[in-house]
Amino acid sequence: MKRQDEGFGLQEQIERLAVHLERTQFAEYVQLLNRPRRLLLLNFVSGIARGVGSGLGFTVMLAVLLIILQELAILNLPLIGKYIAEIVQIVKSQMHTPTIP
Repeated sequence: MKRQDEGFGLQEQIERLAVHLERTQFAEYVQLLNRPRRLLLLNFVSGIARGVGSGLGFTVMLAVLLIILQELAILNLPLIGKYIAEIVQIVKSQMHTPTIP
C-alpha cells in the first residue's frame, strides 16, 4: 500500500510542476532560446527602449529641478540665492568656453 501512496504523491507533484511550468510560460522561453536571432533582436530593442526611457526621465527630472531653482531665485532667499547665482555664473562661463571637438 505504501508504494501506491508514494506513486500518487509523485504523480501529484509532477502535475503541480507541469501546471507551474505552464504558468511561467517555460515552453515559450525555451523556444526563444532556440532562436538566437529573435533573442538578440528583442534584447536590442529592449536596450534601446531603456536608454530612451532613461534619457527622457532624466530630462524631465532636470527640467523640474531647474524650474524649482528658478522659482527659488525669484524669491531671492538670502542663503539659497547666493548659491543659485554661483551656479548661474558657472553655467554661463561654461557656455562661452570653447570646446575641443
